Amino acid sequence: MGRMRIGAAILCAIFLTFSAQAQQKMEGKSYVLKAARMFDGKSNSVTSPGVIVVTDGKIAGVGAGAPIPMGAETIDLGDATLLPGFIDAHTHLTMMYSDDYARAALDNLRKPIPEMALDASVNARVTLLAGFTTVRDVGSAHFLDAGLRNAINRGVVPGPRMLVAVHAIGATGGHCDETGYREGALGPETGPEVGVVNGADEARRAVRLAHKYGATVIKTCATGGVLSMADAVDTPQLTQAELDAIVDEAHALRLKTAAHAHGNEGAKRAVLAGIDSIEHGSFLQDDTLQLMKQKGTYYVPTLMAVQGLSEQIANGVAIPPAIRVKADAAIASVRKTFAKAVTMGVKIGLGTDAAVYPHGRNAEEFHQMVDLGMKPIDALKAGTSNDAELLGLADKIGTLENGKLADVVAVPGDPSQNIRATEHVLFVMKEGTIYKNESKN
Repeated sequence: MGRMRIGAAILCAIFLTFSAQAQQKMEGKSYVLKAARMFDGKSNSVTSPGVIVVTDGKIAGVGAGAPIPMGAETIDLGDATLLPGFIDAHTHLTMMYSDDYARAALDNLRKPIPEMALDASVNARVTLLAGFTTVRDVGSAHFLDAGLRNAINRGVVPGPRMLVAVHAIGATGGHCDETGYREGALGPETGPEVGVVNGADEARRAVRLAHKYGATVIKTCATGGVLSMADAVDTPQLTQAELDAIVDEAHALRLKTAAHAHGNEGAKRAVLAGIDSIEHGSFLQDDTLQLMKQKGTYYVPTLMAVQGLSEQIANGVAIPPAIRVKADAAIASVRKTFAKAVTMGVKIGLGTDAAVYPHGRNAEEFHQMVDLGMKPIDALKAGTSNDAELLGLADKIGTLENGKLADVVAVPGDPSQNIRATEHVLFVMKEGTIYKNESKN
């Protein structure tokens, strides 16, 4: 009984803390954020000094000449750079990282759904404190992502703003299906209700069902994947007609779309269907990259997924042989593909595949991009204004401009000179609420 009372007290304290934060924003709190430098998310360089005025959760002024409201609280972050809140266009916040493949599969079968939800709330908090104020979550189960999104929006738990897919949509036996188990082990075969489709009509129905139950982005699996058991990594898994139906229905509902696609043929079909972004793209060829450039399709390379897999292999983690072969092939190819996409001028967004590596390391994607030839300032744009455009939220976030939501982070020093400064976020504000302030000033 004593433990129950202590637990209830802790939960009550957490609730009251975030209720107070929300109330603070409602009462019209104003801040003046100062730092040595600022990157506005769209320029080709940082500027000095950095000054941002925040009122009622929105940006009310930018730059040294911005008018200061009466009674505003000044926060001087010193030798730091102010930036728009970071955006990760490819996360799985409701999935747990594990370096034990077999144990992870067992946990997914044993854990009660409420326990999964609590785990997910921890991932959301870690991600926010790493400076990511918005994520596009592209695959979940049991509607955990929609529930987490709702809880964050109500201030019950801290976390980034979330676009959610509810579940990804793919073919029977493909990367978006449950494979690797004996027939009947998981119950009857699945269908459009959980995103497993055969034919254009089922594909269209799956989009409608996902939207019905809370999806704000539609994710599909156009090719095989690395971590699934029953498919080759680069094979196409949806017909042109199926992809056409998915994208057409999603866009009719004013939802953006994303396609998991390692192989060239499946990716090309998705691009021809009008997909908004290609995720991973390990084996993209020049013809598809050129088509993506022509149509304005974003490439989200998820280099941190490669990093996570590489670390597991280096540490001797027991990976099933069929998956190890696919991982080795993707690792050997995707970095070359990314470098080629940069050279060709394909639009690039930042996404990490969080859960394939430990949650909270999202910002390492910035240096992964720079290490492969992207300019630091362009990497910063990928994780701010580019992603905001990709997500359809460019009118609200992604740049530091008057009228936009006050999503602001600060990092030490100058990230345009040392991109790894993004991995040491010392200040996080989301919609005018401060969630982290490690400034010494």
